[in-house]
Amino acid sequence: MKTKKTVFIFAAALTILVAAVFYYAVLLPPNTGSVASSMPQNDAFSFVKSMEGTTTDGQATQTNDALIVDASLRRLFEYYLAATGEKSLAEIRAEIEKELDKTLSPSAARQAKEVLTRYLAYKQELAEIEKNPAVSGNDTNAIKHRFSSMQQLRRRYFNEKEDLAMFGFDDAYDMDAIARLEISQDSTLTNEQKQKKLLALDAAMPAALREEKQAPYRVLLLEENVAKMRAQGASDDDIYRLRASSTTPEAAARLADLDREEIEWKTRITTYLAERSRLLSNLAEKPEQERQAAMQKIRDQQFNQGEQKRLSAYE
Repeated sequence: MKTKKTVFIFAAALTILVAAVFYYAVLLPPNTGSVASSMPQNDAFSFVKSMEGTTTDGQATQTNDALIVDASLRRLFEYYLAATGEKSLAEIRAEIEKELDKTLSPSAARQAKEVLTRYLAYKQELAEIEKNPAVSGNDTNAIKHRFSSMQQLRRRYFNEKEDLAMFGFDDAYDMDAIARLEISQDSTLTNEQKQKKLLALDAAMPAALREEKQAPYRVLLLEENVAKMRAQGASDDDIYRLRASSTTPEAAARLADLDREEIEWKTRITTYLAERSRLLSNLAEKPEQERQAAMQKIRDQQFNQGEQKRLSAYE
């Protein structure tokens, strides 16, 4: 029973995680910013192969010639740092600085580069701290120790205002998660007492944090309703209106595009599997090497290299 319960909890958590990724990647409107200068959103990003077709996350902004240090600037840094492994740190830094020069005034760009220098130093030292066995576990004490060490390290690189602007929301999110983990792992509490403490955390949660946590659940509910409507014969226009009323017209349009892409993908898979079955039948007596070469030829004709990585799930 315990094993089944653990599997169920893991599956539920994974579903919520997928919904969260879906929300931020598709439903969440892109950052628009109301300040004087912001980074343009590119349709394709060619800095590294793995990021082709993505749009830049975060933006560098300024008021007059003064850089605005905020979470969006940090997301911009992290977006480029995701190329670690494909590019050297020096190359990544040069690319970030190039974008800062393109986006900001010379004075604001200099300020942003100085923040970037400190941010990179902070990240490098943080990586060393995380190698410490005392902070590498998943129990509450290790998580709290890791969180505290991270906060102390940040204070060496950023002043209080910068720290709050760049990391404040994430800290609030993490502290709420740690508090809930402590409650769930407290063996001295009954289930009823745990529930009361969790409800108290819900009541004290800031509105912005509550919105952040509830968004993925709304995605799940929305798509459940979409599935029911489709089963009842709803048209694409009906689905669009439902999604637009629950999110935004722009998000509804993006979801409609995903629906079309999914239909097109399933059609291609059906065609491929039929050809694969026919080919394997015709070449049943041929050597394995010849069969595999013929199969690869079909894959190359119908799918690019990235798509081919997904085929094993269907074969």
